[in-house]
Amino acid sequence: AESCTGGYIAHLLTSVAGSSDYYMGSVVSYAYDLKEQLLGVDHEEMAQHGAVSEKVVTQMVKGALANMKTDYAVAVSGIMGPGGGLPDKPVGTVWMAVASKEKVMAKKMHFRFDRKRNIELTATQALLFLRELIVDKT
Repeated sequence: AESCTGGYIAHLLTSVAGSSDYYMGSVVSYAYDLKEQLLGVDHEEMAQHGAVSEKVVTQMVKGALANMKTDYAVAVSGIMGPGGGLPDKPVGTVWMAVASKEKVMAKKMHFRFDRKRNIELTATQALLFLRELIVDKT
């Protein structure tokens, strides 16, 4: 489930020949309403913590895993810039989560580049985080 990367993770995965053997699809939930409707994110949690938070990204990844009926899921939400930053969540702040049926992991990262580079780094780090979950399981 992608927010701030706008489908870039899906792009990276589907750029590989044969990805249809393991890749089911993606939800790009940029708007709050879509996070609620498609992923089951709680409105009150978003109102209280904002979309760029551990609680919201954890709900996003759980919703993606459940709705898509996959073995693994990844979710990202962040502030890519150049605007939109806040004192407690500056531009480049990203929360990401990965999940399997047995485990959910989330982490916060900070990138300090332009919008395009922040998106690229977020997508790459999210896929590395997913790999970490998969490798730890095997």
